[in-house]
Amino acid sequence: MSVYVYQTFIIKQDKFKEAIDNLREIKKFRNENFNHHVEILTPISGEDHTYALLSTYDGLAEMELQNKKMFDDEEYLELIGPFFLENIVEGSMYTQIYRGLPEKNNDKKTEKK
Repeated sequence: MSVYVYQTFIIKQDKFKEAIDNLREIKKFRNENFNHHVEILTPISGEDHTYALLSTYDGLAEMELQNKKMFDDEEYLELIGPFFLENIVEGSMYTQIYRGLPEKNNDKKTEKK
């Protein structure tokens, strides 16, 4: 069952270009080096400088494993450190974790009849 990690954060206005460039590098690095998929979500409505990362994993165990691998990777830490410390408004990150709702099994309907 897929797990989705939705992280929103506010980019500092004076660091906007640097933050977007850094986000693109983070996305590329994670998609190429780890077993999950990352998308950058940009605002259409709402607060203009609130962006999001949407990461998709094969399950909770895979999410844990990939997070461990990421935070053990020095190159990744060099990408993510400046992003959070220099480009994001302190205290603005909010993380939510979702899982997909499984399809309804039609066989159970037939058994009850």
